[in-house]
Amino acid sequence: MKTTIADIAKIAEVAKSTVSRYLNGGSVSNATRKKLDQVIQETGYSPNTFAQSLKAKKTNMIGAIVPRLDSFSASQSVTSLDEELRAHGYQLLIVNTSQDLSREIEAIYDLARQKISGIILFATQITEAHMTAFEQIKIPVILLGQQHKEVHSMIYDDYSAGYEIGKYVLQQGHREIAYLGVTEQDIAVGVKRKQGFQEAVRQKQDVHVDFYESGFKMSDAVVSASSILDKDKPSIIVCATDNIALGVMKAAYMRGIHIPEQLSVTGFGGYDITEVIHPSLTTVKYGYSTAGKLAAKNIMRLVSDKEVEPLTVMGCDLLIRESVDKI
Repeated sequence: MKTTIADIAKIAEVAKSTVSRYLNGGSVSNATRKKLDQVIQETGYSPNTFAQSLKAKKTNMIGAIVPRLDSFSASQSVTSLDEELRAHGYQLLIVNTSQDLSREIEAIYDLARQKISGIILFATQITEAHMTAFEQIKIPVILLGQQHKEVHSMIYDDYSAGYEIGKYVLQQGHREIAYLGVTEQDIAVGVKRKQGFQEAVRQKQDVHVDFYESGFKMSDAVVSASSILDKDKPSIIVCATDNIALGVMKAAYMRGIHIPEQLSVTGFGGYDITEVIHPSLTTVKYGYSTAGKLAAKNIMRLVSDKEVEPLTVMGCDLLIRESVDKI
């Protein structure tokens, strides 16, 4: 027979209202909390989170809207986000939009109708429709990956990452460079990384850079890189993401081009696979798991009406590996 709140209250020798308050994240004494923790663990009690949420003024559910579930960065961030929220009695509801902005806007309203307490949006771009939705739902929102002056934002230092890659490439002697980026509608990946790189190469007068654009998928990058390699002979291709870099390496392999002896390649991201492939990829590592944990802490503070810095900027590290040759 399923354990109920009444059973928990009887075993712990507290009122049912105390158990309910505890389950909904309310205030109970440390002694009572420890006692209830033990009883719930011993009985294996699992609360009906959705039913709880319907009764509560503030639910214990947080929504995460992600553009792609197969993204390394999203999966790493969501995993640590979920773990941190669960540790504090919150449940995570994940919505995948498959990089469809209309579905992203729809998801914001859908989560609000489900009485979500807060939303973390893994943003690729912020439009007027986003801002209208945020204004209407009246729910705390955190942007992860993009910045807007009117919304709490958590971003990586993409400009510095681009600058560091550019500086390293020049130090290795590369002067004929192809930069394979993404749409500038994505400010972080499409604009900031490229701007940082451009600032670095501006400091050398004998550098030639051609700028190209790719989609985010590896298959898109294979097509874009094939076009580059069939007509140009850069000594290095600097790629806006690790997925794009992997696509470039695939295109090079298909043409018998050896990396790094005939073509050097760099990325951004620090995906696990970039360390185990051969040659291993020189890239910039972002703390996706750390970001997820921090996003959880920040959204819980906002839900509790506590202060959070409007903008959080997270650092990154240049990982020098085997895919860049010294000229």
